Amino acid sequence: MTTPSVDAHVRLDTHPTHPSAVTATLTGAQVHIAHVGLEAAGWHVAATNMLVLVRIDHEEPYWAGQAARQLRADGITVEIAPELRDAIDEEWTWANYPMPWCSRAEIREVSDAAQKIHDDIRRGRLLIHAHAQDAHTTVAVGTYLDTGKSVYLHGENHLRQIANSFDSPAHALTAFEDMHADTMRPGPAPMTDTERDTADARTSPGTPTTAPEPPHTGAGTAPAGTPGPGAHEALFDSFIEDHGEWEKYRTWSDDTSVANHESLTLRAEFDHEARGHDIAWTIASYQSPVGERTWHATATANTPTDMIETLLKSLDTDTAWTERTSAPLTERTLKTVTGPLTEFGWTQTINGHHINWPAPKGETGLRLDVAAAAGATTAHSEPAWTVWGGTAQQPAWTIEFSPHTPAAVLQDLTYNLALTHSARTEHPRKVPGHGHKGVRTAAPATPTPPAPGRAARSR
Repeated sequence: MTTPSVDAHVRLDTHPTHPSAVTATLTGAQVHIAHVGLEAAGWHVAATNMLVLVRIDHEEPYWAGQAARQLRADGITVEIAPELRDAIDEEWTWANYPMPWCSRAEIREVSDAAQKIHDDIRRGRLLIHAHAQDAHTTVAVGTYLDTGKSVYLHGENHLRQIANSFDSPAHALTAFEDMHADTMRPGPAPMTDTERDTADARTSPGTPTTAPEPPHTGAGTAPAGTPGPGAHEALFDSFIEDHGEWEKYRTWSDDTSVANHESLTLRAEFDHEARGHDIAWTIASYQSPVGERTWHATATANTPTDMIETLLKSLDTDTAWTERTSAPLTERTLKTVTGPLTEFGWTQTINGHHINWPAPKGETGLRLDVAAAAGATTAHSEPAWTVWGGTAQQPAWTIEFSPHTPAAVLQDLTYNLALTHSARTEHPRKVPGHGHKGVRTAAPATPTPPAPGRAARSR
């Protein structure tokens, strides 16, 4: 039976800036058929009707040749550039390959298995819990989210292998900690040079860098005070630079950076690509380096930088990972968190199981979900506390906190709100004993005492 002809043409060529990578340019009325076939074979969409094949084992020419054979078998016209044809026909060997007993075909099997592991991690199918240094290579432990199988990974790049498997994440983490307690770190390891190169090659070849679009006017305009696209990134970098007890890591994707505290129980994640209402910041605290999460917070990309800075500075205290608010919600916690607001004259309103403390002019506020704080909601991820800006019904930005967030962390933010959004006009001054590392407070216009600070908190 003759294979029907498909109105699609595929030109395969070498990548202009990454020598081993291969590009595919698609034309014709039925390009979608070729497009689907290439994506299924591991090609990455780089631009309209252009795909890129990039691998950590540098075997792209071989797999491009395999793709060309399959496309032609499907009735699609394939053109291969002369330089790429030479690379496909070339049989080369790894210098100093650590498994010299392997044949060329077996080497390809090993590296292809490593490629699949790399892709599973990059696409979020394989969640890495922790990594460590073992002699001259990296080891890691993770769990496949679709199957629940936990694995112990050994090696890097094209040599990474599944060395062991476990029936649960708890068993895997316990075994991993027993073997690598001295060098163990939470989350995935920093990207290798090879992984960074492959991530870079997935962008559209030859696409010029474009200047950011000017802000729109009218409907959809970003709210006043919205930070610029680089403001949060600069804040993240300065925080790491100023706090030596934090260490910055780049994840498998260039879109995200992670900072770990030296205790390995506090973690800050920043999404470089987040915009508007996207989650840009995720803060999480853990019982131990491999323990369960005790509390977490998220902040959107539109959140003012002064609020993010206050949140990050609040992590520079022991309370960020040693204190936990009471569950169910206690009167002392409520007074500690909302004290700065009531001191500056903010009044509360009740709407169902929500209690709100809006600013006098309504441009920002604090919301408590009493049911979530008391553990009465069925949704595990339901936030208990929300700091918002804009309007309560349609906030322009939010910072959300889980029920067990330390009251001290929340109080730092409510004090910032009280200082910057209250009706009173005070001159900021430093009050000894309040906050940490010079948190601003204010001298009230009336002879009332200042809002309670860290020194006034009951333990």
